[in-house]
Amino acid sequence: MKRGHIGIALLALAVAAGIAYGFLPRPIAVDSATIAKGHLAVTVEEEGRTRVRERYQLSAPVAGFARRITLKAGDAVQAGQVVAVIEPTRAASLDPRSRAQTEAQVKAAQATLAAARDTAKAAAADERLAEQDLARSTALYQAKFVAQAAVDQASARLQANRATRQASEQNIRVAEHQLAAARATLAQASHLASGGPEANVVIASPVTGRVLGVGHESEGSVQAGQAMLEVGNPESLEVLVELLSTSAVKLAPGSRVRLDRWGGEQPLEAVVRVVEPAGFTKVSALGVEEQRVRVLCDLTTPRGQWRQLGDGYRVEASFVLWQGDDLVLAPTSALFRHGDGWAVFVMDAGRARLRPVRVGQRNGTSAQILSGLKVGETVVMRPDDRIKEGVRVAPRQPG
Repeated sequence: MKRGHIGIALLALAVAAGIAYGFLPRPIAVDSATIAKGHLAVTVEEEGRTRVRERYQLSAPVAGFARRITLKAGDAVQAGQVVAVIEPTRAASLDPRSRAQTEAQVKAAQATLAAARDTAKAAAADERLAEQDLARSTALYQAKFVAQAAVDQASARLQANRATRQASEQNIRVAEHQLAAARATLAQASHLASGGPEANVVIASPVTGRVLGVGHESEGSVQAGQAMLEVGNPESLEVLVELLSTSAVKLAPGSRVRLDRWGGEQPLEAVVRVVEPAGFTKVSALGVEEQRVRVLCDLTTPRGQWRQLGDGYRVEASFVLWQGDDLVLAPTSALFRHGDGWAVFVMDAGRARLRPVRVGQRNGTSAQILSGLKVGETVVMRPDDRIKEGVRVAPRQPG
């Protein structure tokens, strides 16, 4: 065969090969991710609000004529400071039924005070037990008999018991104030019944703090039990979050909480103090009835970092339901249902290979892989109906 014929034949082969290559299916460009180890936290997020924990609503102990209250919201008050003055109505003060009711209020306040003191004793005992548990857990951890989680749980229980004991002590002060107010009303009624001159009734602040709100500012007639003003200690803030009941059952006192979008640069740390045992129905913005549960959280971040927070401020609470380190993680967008389980497409030598996997904990972005994938393997993210077993794939080029 002549050289010219050989050249023509080679050219024809090259053209045929080019045409055949042109008709071959192109690799499908896909987004991909590499399997790696890392930290995973499963959280539930919900909007909450702050509120002063140690708050006291001061009411008129008797019906009468209240003088104008000069205090404004935000003003500082001292324990025992007179915040309101009432000129009692003589007829109401001398009414036998009102006197009997006041005597009953005194006895009820005495019983409430006794119950509060007993509760405080029990809370103090629980706190001492929690301190002993923390000491034992720390010693066992140092001896490598228990994990760090046991120490963290003991520390969280101590914080929760300490907060409960502090709340019990505040309840004692509230009961003492209620008893003092009831005794003052009874003494006033006895004084008037004996024919003595009428005296004004004063309302004093039970604690050192600030005025949170004034319910009756201008002078005028007030009824017994009418709210006059509210005082509290703004440094004793707590966070109230209304969670879906399906999420609340996964929490316990001491569970970790992170507070975001509160206005500061850094998130705040808190722990769950109480998950209320009773839920309630709430209608969402979409008109759906939901069962909600109130969860109360105590701030653990130092006061100096959230000094600007006040009563009724909005926060975003993230409750940590589960967390783990050094886990094999895959993007949740790479997972899809396959039979009764989960699967992914692994990129192997330019082709997609179906790989069943066993999934553990998940959050919105990542999932724990218990089996089926190894660190370093590449998976296809968001696979569509074009991705099948053996299909040629290639990583999508940026831009």
